[in-house]
Formats: sequence, C-alpha cells, structure tokens
Amino acid sequence: MDIAVIGSNMVDLISYIERMPAEGETVEAPNFAMGCGGKGANQAVVAARLGSSVRMVTRVGNDIFADNTIANFERNGIDTTYVLPTEATSGVAPIFVDEESHNSIIIVKGANALLTPDDVRAAEEDIATCRLIALQLEIPLETVYEAVALGKRHGIPVLLNPAPAQPDLVLAKVRDCEYIVPNETELSLLTGMPAETMEDVRNAASVLLDVGIPNVIVTLGERGALWLTADGEHVIDAVTVDAHDTTGAGDAFIGCFSHYLVADGDVLEALKKASHYAADSVTRPGTQSSYADAEQFERLRGA
Repeated sequence: MDIAVIGSNMVDLISYIERMPAEGETVEAPNFAMGCGGKGANQAVVAARLGSSVRMVTRVGNDIFADNTIANFERNGIDTTYVLPTEATSGVAPIFVDEESHNSIIIVKGANALLTPDDVRAAEEDIATCRLIALQLEIPLETVYEAVALGKRHGIPVLLNPAPAQPDLVLAKVRDCEYIVPNETELSLLTGMPAETMEDVRNAASVLLDVGIPNVIVTLGERGALWLTADGEHVIDAVTVDAHDTTGAGDAFIGCFSHYLVADGDVLEALKKASHYAADSVTRPGTQSSYADAEQFERLRGA
C-alpha cells in the first residue's frame, strides 16, 4: 500500500451565490451542489485517482450520508477496511462560493470528532505497510499525535496538513513529521507571526524548521508555494488559470504531492506537479468533482 490517509470525510453542501450575505441578511443562491468532501477524503481521492494505492482511516455516521461516502471511496479504489461506522451524524461542510470564486466554509465534524487514538492503534499493522501517512486537523489532536508516533515507530514519513489551523496544536508533538504543509493563514496561526510578505513567510516557516520538522512547504495561492529545509529554499511558481471555484484546491495540492512523492521520491518535481494539479482543479466547480484522474492530468501537462 502506498499511502495511509488518517483523517476526515465530509458531505459538501455547496451554495453558489452572487455575494456573501451581510449579518442578518438573506440572499438567494442561484445554484446548489452536494458532493463528497472532507480534507482527508479529498486528499485520498486525488492520490487514488492519480494511481496511488490508498488506505483510508476515518469514521462515518449512522445517517443517509454514510453509505454514499463509503461507496465513493470504493468507486475511487480506496481501501475502506478502516472506514468505521459510528453512532453519530456524518461530518458535513456547508460551503458558500461567490462570483469572485471566494469561498467560506463551515465544518460540522460529526463522526470525525470520534476517531480515536485506539482506532489508529487498531489499524497499526496495516498502516505500517504504507509508504506515507497523510494527516489533517479535522480529527482530534490526540489522534493526530498517535498517528505521528506510529509513523516514527515504523519509520514511515508523515505529512501533516495543519488545516483547519488549531492554536492548541502542540508543535513538539508533531516534530517527527517529515513534511508540514500549511497555507499562509495556517502558518500565521501556528507560529503567532505574520505571513503576509514572502519575508514574513520565510521567518514564520523557520519557526517550524527550528521545531525539528525537516520540510516546511507553505502554499501561497496565486503566489505559488515555498519549500524550506535547513539547506535552503525553493519557490514553486503558481500556474495561471481562470479560477471558478477554489474550494478544495489545497487538498488537490497535497493529494497530488503525496502521490508523486511516493511514486518518484523527487520532492521538487512533486511540488511542481502539485501546483499544476491544484491550479487545474479551480477551473471547475466543486471539490472532488473538480479533481482530474491520471489520464486527464497527463493530457493537461502535455498541452
């Protein structure tokens, strides 16, 4: 198995609106869509569509969304052995996208909040066969810490996407991650430092290097991405596109990066491909519905 994604799944409830409503205002949404999402599930789907073998460790609810979520994993070729039923509601994410392609998201963790360190330990033997562990922060922090410790026990590199950012995250407990991939907002919240200019980003990212995480990758939207190590830095240029919906672009980046990192082991090349893949995803509406498969992405890169 290539990648174990230990994380969240959500049902995306997407309203396409002309503008964000003011406080107390009701506005009409011209369009609505529903789809499968959640940061963990999104990243797993991207990696699987590009050709990685993926094992998902997550919890679903006991409602009408659960069967659809499991079926979606299976359609994408993702191992569902550890997609665990829970006496709770499924996670949902109401998403609002305006005409400028800006989005606002509310997440209701539901069953995701009940994924425990014991669940990770119960799956340890199978997770230990994977070559990369990918984590996010839509599950309890103690579960994240256990997954990082599992990776260290078995010598498996761990990638942490600290999203949504949580000020309670103890950096010392994730120092054994090989990669941390925040955006500039998450970087600022994690470090308590500004991350507006590129110099700000470098200074804040250096805090994560000092913690002991060897690879800090900051996604910067239209400015591309910055990869820092103790030996230096690389700036990965953004790919210019006509954006229609930026929802899930960060997950597209991480899922694609994870796939090519495991496939080829070339970090810089994987980052360049991830930048291209994420840019392509924002040209179509939705989250997982906007993600290309391997054949589509190869055609795009060859164009």
